[in-house]
Order: sequence, then structure tokens, then C-alpha cells
Amino acid sequence: MITYPIEEIEAVVKGRLSGNAANAPFVKDLIIDSRNVSAPANALFFAIVGKRNDGHRYLRDLYIKGVRNFVVSTLPEDIDTYENACFILVEDTLKALQAVAANHRKKFNIPVIGITGSNGKTIVKEWLFMLLSQDKRIVRSPKSYNSQVGVPLSVWQMQPEHDIAIFEAGISEPDEMDKLQPVIQPTIGIFTNIGAAHDKNFINTMQKVGEKLKLFTKVKTMIYCPDYFEIQDRIIKSEIFKNIHNFSWSRKLKSNMLITGTEKKQSETLITATYNGETISIVIPFIDNASVENAIHCWALMLHLGYENSVIASRMLQLSPVAMRLEMNEGINNCSVINDSYNSDINSIGIALDFLNQQKQHKKKTLILSDILQSSLDDDTLYSEVAKLISEKGVARLIGIGKAISRQASKFDIEKVFYPDTESFLKELSPSFFHNETILLKGARAFEFEQIGRMLQQKSHETVLEINLNALVHNLNYYRSRLKPETKIMAMVKAFSYGSGSYEIASTLQYNNVDYLAVAYADEGVELRRSGITVPIMVMSPEEQSLDILLKYNLEPEIYSFRVLNLLKETIRIQGLNAGMRIPVHIKLDTGMHRLGFDPGEVDELIAALKEEPLILVRSVFSHLAASDETKHDEFTRKQIDVFREAGEKIKSAFDEPVLMHLLNSSGINRFGSAQFEMVRLGIGMYGIAFDKKEQSALQNVSTLKSVISQIKTVNTGESVGYGRKWIAQQPTRIATVPIGYADGLDRKLGDGKGKLIIRGKSAPIIGSICMDMCMCDISGIDAAEGDEVTIFNNEFSIKELAAQLETIPYEILTNLSRRVKRIYYYE
Repeated sequence: MITYPIEEIEAVVKGRLSGNAANAPFVKDLIIDSRNVSAPANALFFAIVGKRNDGHRYLRDLYIKGVRNFVVSTLPEDIDTYENACFILVEDTLKALQAVAANHRKKFNIPVIGITGSNGKTIVKEWLFMLLSQDKRIVRSPKSYNSQVGVPLSVWQMQPEHDIAIFEAGISEPDEMDKLQPVIQPTIGIFTNIGAAHDKNFINTMQKVGEKLKLFTKVKTMIYCPDYFEIQDRIIKSEIFKNIHNFSWSRKLKSNMLITGTEKKQSETLITATYNGETISIVIPFIDNASVENAIHCWALMLHLGYENSVIASRMLQLSPVAMRLEMNEGINNCSVINDSYNSDINSIGIALDFLNQQKQHKKKTLILSDILQSSLDDDTLYSEVAKLISEKGVARLIGIGKAISRQASKFDIEKVFYPDTESFLKELSPSFFHNETILLKGARAFEFEQIGRMLQQKSHETVLEINLNALVHNLNYYRSRLKPETKIMAMVKAFSYGSGSYEIASTLQYNNVDYLAVAYADEGVELRRSGITVPIMVMSPEEQSLDILLKYNLEPEIYSFRVLNLLKETIRIQGLNAGMRIPVHIKLDTGMHRLGFDPGEVDELIAALKEEPLILVRSVFSHLAASDETKHDEFTRKQIDVFREAGEKIKSAFDEPVLMHLLNSSGINRFGSAQFEMVRLGIGMYGIAFDKKEQSALQNVSTLKSVISQIKTVNTGESVGYGRKWIAQQPTRIATVPIGYADGLDRKLGDGKGKLIIRGKSAPIIGSICMDMCMCDISGIDAAEGDEVTIFNNEFSIKELAAQLETIPYEILTNLSRRVKRIYYYE
């Protein structure tokens, strides 16, 4: 492995070294995330300053974890306390990271394939890995690491044993590719296609194409399809082919490879082409148009590298789907199951283990791992690295499946059991073996781990709510970017996290450094504590009978009346707490909403009552805005802010300990930023819903509600559908029955032509009355089949649109979703 002395890094980034470099270890790993540190002794941390976060906040945490090398743009004020640490001071830490990776890239003289385009980058990269790894040792971008930070981290993985490198590069605005090209320095380029992604950040599509083309200015050959007019036109105008070669494929234009036919059968597609005057063909095990295009790009690359078409054709038949996301499901026996069972190379194992470690609901973590079929390392070296990685990530138990990993059993120093194949595992191991643990499935496609997934996942009906954890974090960081660096965030996870789940959401928020969580009732907080959530939790509706539980589980009550305050005092007396056990509380003021809270005129009496009990610690004072999202009430909102400021400051000044003030909700963060005080409360916006159009455009959809078609039938003219015969067919009508009803949370106001479902991208009106467990829809004109996916709401047909049809609010739709609807959490 190539390593670097800290002095060489200093020279490459043109920085200034501070601290103790005499004993600095050689750098092996580059890290940008303080939460994922596996080998701190040889790590170099880059404190990246982004729009929504600042890596300098986490220097102390990293130092405690054992990291001693840092690249920073601001030295810590207490640098003298970082004993034996080295700091390299630079102007821009992101540019420094890219410079280090670019310098590393220059040490290699192997084919480097750079891939860009609007869609298909990751699929093409992963398929090329499948196709080429049988005879090449390949390094590639993990998952979709194609950003300004992802690309340098990918390139850093290059080592002398590799034969080929494959990296993808994505951009979202002009000038970004100028920074990625020197890092990748591709020798072969693949331009997949051009589409609408990130259009708003470019003048037009031609500008976007031109920016992406910058990746290929110094390649030897570029592979592309001239059928995309914008790509072809921009290429012609750029005259890029004066300096580089091209390998083009097309369905209609003169090209190196002319596609002459695509014949789709039940589960595969025959693709024929003319190349070098000969007719050649491949068969791929997919029928969708995107897969056909992605496969042709791979075909062209392999032909360019000199592979015989017979070899290409045999390997194309073995292509498998690429898992673009890690899924977490409820499992049997109170387990959680993380399913990532399409590949098992060592890089993706590391990413999956990081996701596993984010989950705190179970202390025990089990990894079910197959033989690693896609590696350039010999088995002894490979499984030694895997064993080290598993140990560093805190896995408690390993179940190895495959002959190769079984032969390396002695390398794993944890609880372990091995099986020669998946069939043996399923035959010999009872589901009762698993209890109260989080299980990660990580298997090569050939081992068919989906069978294990079916055994371990809790059975439920076919309606599911998919929760996109990436989108949740994106929205959190969007609001974080609107705040001052010192402003804290309290995230609302009451009401089952607005229907999205409990500990799964809380765990993600805790991992992403929110300062507080808020729940409605004590039992919600207890559930989070029992699931491993350690972040402070405020309980907004403490009940008399739950106050002792509150204290037991370190939950912090909202105090909104003298009655609740006196109940807490009485509980403290009964419990006999000693002087060192102070109880943090949050004081609620009523500034005009007139729901709960102390009136401003009661503040003096309140302060006196609080001071009577020395074991009560006032942690925060807060209030609720009644109409922060409605401009017509802005004058009232500003009055609320003024009332809160005056009363809150009076309470703060009465106590020696720091008291946080918080007033703003999601819409208030954007509209009344000057009233941030010390903390804000983030609720519905975090789940992807805003009431301002500009704010909404910045958010990502978090929740998608899906089901399937159970049955299809045709009803004749005059026949009725559903209870009460509310809908009568006016003509022969094809209908589908879908297993979602009002017991799942589908409102009974829908039906009889009000509301729709989405099937194969088309609207299917809901007909008849909504039943308890199912509903019916009109699929006339839709080429649908039983078992097809049905969408109730998603990014295209949003919860807000559904709420408008029902004359209600998104909150009600989300919180009404039954717990019997299975939640699937995924991380892309």
C-alpha cells in the first residue's frame, strides 16, 4: 500500500504545518466524516467547509478517537491541547483534498475509465466491474461516490496491484468538472446521456453538456451515443475530436457500432449491431430501455479494449441488478434486517457496516457475509482485511457462507459460524437463532441471499411506506444551512416521527448531530431510550402518571402550567433525589396561540416557583408560533416574537445556568431567521413538506407509499363496485383491487372518482367506497398486470396534492398511516 509522510502532504497542498510532525505516522486513509473512523492512527482528516456543515466542529471528537493528522482552513484556538497532533493550514480544505488525490493519481499508468452523464453512471460502472473483473484487478468508485468529495476519496483507493480504474463524476453546477478532471485524469471516457437533472443550475442543456465534456479533454478515447442531439451538437462545436479519438454507437447515425435491432422477450433483450463490417449480438437479462442503453455503453467499452464478442456475449448474460440502496426492514423476533445482498466487494462492505453502526436499536450486530467474488486480492490477504474491518466496526457475530470464507474461519476473532452455501444455511439454521439484533445481509449475487432475506424479514401485507433516509438528512442539512453555526436544532419525532417511524428516524438524526429530539409523550421517549438513543429528549405532554418514568429514563419534561410544575416537585420529593440529580425542564410560554403555556404576566411568579426547588434545572424556554407560514399573519407573528423575547430574556436572566430560547418551527426558520435565538425546532420540513414554493423546491421527498395489484377483473355496464353500490359502470371497465384501505390510513373521503393511484406512470381513478383493507381503481387504458406496483403518493404525486384533494393537511395523512403498514428505510 502506498503511504505518504505528512511533509509530502504539506508540500502537495501548499499548506503550513503546525503542531508536532516529528512522530506523525504515514498517511494511509483520507477521511471527511468524523463519524466513520476505523483506523485513526494513519488517517488524515480534511475539515471540509460546506454550505450546510463545517468539519472544524468535529476536530476535538476526532482527536479523542485517535486521529492525529488534520488539514484545516482555521487552526483551533486551543491547538496547544492537541498533544502530538499535526495541523496543515490551507486556504481551502476541499481543494486540498482534491490536490492530494490528484497527486496520488499521477503515480499510476493504467487505463482509467471516467464516466459522466445525467443517468446510468453508477449502473455502467458496476456492470463494467462485473464484466471485467474476471480477468482484471479493478478499483472503482464505491456506490455513487461521484461528487467533489466522493471522487477524490475514490481515486485514493488506487494501489499498485490494480489493472484498471473506473470512476464516475457528477456535477450539479458550472465549473465543478474543472476540479474533478485533474483528480480522475481519465484515459477513456464514457458519456452516458443527457437529461434534466440539475437543469436549474445551468443556462441551458448545451451549457451542461459542455461542462460535462470537460472530463474528457485529455482522454485517448471517448465513448458516446450521438443520438442525443445536444451531446452531438456540443461535441461538433467544441471540436474536441481534433485531439482525442471517439468510439460512437448509434441506432440511426453513422458510427463505429450501429445498433440494428433490439428484440425484447419475456425477461431478456437481444441486441444486434454492425461493427467492423460484421453482425454481432449480445443478450442481456433485462428488458427496460435504460438497461439496454447502459449495456450498449459497456459493450462498446469492451470492444474498444479488444475483447472478442463471444467473450462479451457470455459475460453479458451474467449481468445482475445493481442494488442502488441499503434497505432496512423489520425482522423476525424483534430483529432489524439491513438488506444489501447484490454484491460483496470490500469497499461496499465498509459502507454497509457504517450504515449498520448508525442503527442503535439493538446492541448486538450480526453480519451474514458470502464469499467475496469480486476482488483483486488473494484469499489470505482479502479475508485478513475483512476480519480487521469487521473488528473495527464492532460486529458481534459473523455468519460466513461460501467455501472461500469458510477456509479463512481462523482469521475472525468473534462469535462465528460458517456454511458452504446458502442452501446449507437455510436447511440447518432455525430462525429462532436470531433475537433482538440488527442483521446485515451482504452477499454476492450468486449466493441468492434474497432467500435469507425472506426468511428473516417479518411477514406483512404488501402495502409499504418507503422512507428515504438520504432525503431526510438532505432536508435536515438544508435547514441547518439557514441557521447560524451556533444555533442548535431540536428535531420533532413525536407521533411516530410524523408516521415515518420511531427509532429508525431518531437514530439517523442522532447520527447527524441534532442537539435535541422532541416527543409528545413519555412512552415515546422511553422507546427511544431503550433503542439506544442517547441525545437529549424533550417530552411535550408529560402526564402525571409518567413523571417517575421520565426521571428514570433521563427524559426532560415540558412545564406549561403551575399544576405540572407542582406535580414534578412532588415527584422529586417522593423519589428522594439527591442534590446531584438535577432535573432539566423546558418552560412553555403562551405568546398568543392560546393552547398551552404560562402567560407572560405569570413570569415573575413562575421564576419564584422554579427557584423554590433547587433540583429543577431550567434547560430552555420556548413558545409556539400560530401562523409562521401565512404572510397575512406576519404582523401577529412579529408580535409573538417580541412577547417571547421579552418574557424569555427575563427568565434567562433569573438563573445562573445557560437557558436556551427556541421559538421557530420549519417555516419560521426560512421566514423569520432573525428570531433563531439559541435553538430552533424542526418538524414537518425535515420530512420534505413546506408551505412556501421556494422552500419546497429545496427539499427532497422522504416518504413513498406503495402497494400492489391483488386482482384485475372487468365489470360490465350497469354493474357496481364496492359497498353501497356507490359506483356503477357506465361501460365495460377494467378494475384493479389494491390491498390498502382505511385501516391502513387511506381516507374514506377518497373513492367514487375522488383521488387516484399511480400505476405504470398513469393515473388510475379510485372507484367505489374505500374498504377497511382494500380499494378499487379504474385501470382502463393502462397496460397493468396483477402484482404490478401501485403508488399512493411519492415525489411526483405528492402528499400535499393528496391533502389538497382531501381538504386537509399533510400532517394528518402522514400521522394516520397505520403501524401495520410496513416501513422500509433505505440509504442510497
